[in-house]
Amino acid sequence: MTPFEVVRRIIPDGIAPVCDTLVSLCDELHADLILTTGGTGPAPRDETPEAMRAVVSRELPGFGEQLRRASLEQTPTAILSRQLAGTRGKTLIINLPGKPSAIRFSLDAVFAAVPYCLDLIGAGWMDTDPARVRAFRPRSSSS
Repeated sequence: MTPFEVVRRIIPDGIAPVCDTLVSLCDELHADLILTTGGTGPAPRDETPEAMRAVVSRELPGFGEQLRRASLEQTPTAILSRQLAGTRGKTLIINLPGKPSAIRFSLDAVFAAVPYCLDLIGAGWMDTDPARVRAFRPRSSSS
């Protein structure tokens, strides 16, 4: 498993605080991976997806699709989720639900693809503990 540093930010709801924090983590701290939690539902205060769209250069819709698909196995209200993923420079940002058990379940559903995505965007190398989750990297055509 690759060593990493966890940086936590607890911020208020709202587009501006989320935007400002994401930009800071990407552009100043040069984070390779950002996981947001909460703010992805349909309530008026849930504005994380709007904030993320304002800061990413590319959306990666497959992450949100897989997060919702997997969550639907647990709860029918997963269709209300607006989870997204995208990139800003060499940073991958993934929006996760706010409930702790849903966060873990969601990460399990998509994390095998994260290390290869980081490779593709030029972020730092990430490997995983194969006993927990095996990182998937396609074989190169020269192999």
